[in-house]
This record gives sequence, C-alpha cells and structure tokens, in this order.
Amino acid sequence: MIKSVGQATSAAVEAAKLREAAQSRSSAPVSADPAPAKAAEKAATPAARMAAQGAPVDLERISRVKQAISSGQYPVDPDKIAERMIDLDLPQLRA
Repeated sequence: MIKSVGQATSAAVEAAKLREAAQSRSSAPVSADPAPAKAAEKAATPAARMAAQGAPVDLERISRVKQAISSGQYPVDPDKIAERMIDLDLPQLRA
C-alpha cells in the first residue's frame, strides 16, 4: 500500500523523534554508582537481573586468545566447529 504525502511525512517526523530520543539516552553519562547493581538484585525475574548486570566477560581468557591468534598458535579444528554448529542447529538429529 502506498502512503499519502501526509502519512509519509508524519512517519518521517516520528522516526526523527525516535532517533533523537535514542541519541540523548545513549549520550547520558555512565557512572560507577552501585545503584544499578542494587536495582538488578531487586529485579523481579532472573532474566531481568541478568540483563541489568550485563554479560559476563572473562578478560583473562580474551587476552589468552588474542595472544594465541597474534602468534599464530590458535588451534582451529574445522570438524569440531562443524559438529558444534550441527549440534546447536539440529540437536534432534544427533540423538
């Protein structure tokens, strides 16, 4: 369906407003205040707590992998990668 000029303009204005709102939220300063962590503990569901805390990152492991890649010592086993991809996508076929 083709939108009339008025509808297209209205949609463009709404999109611009959403972009501006997103930019203002993303430019807000991030503080080291422990309040967000406390809010995460009080969240209603485990998923909400995990989302508020952020993804766990193993910086030591990342450093080891980067070093192995840069030195050419990172092992790549294409068969193992293919097996894992199949297991993740088609677990019922592997049973």
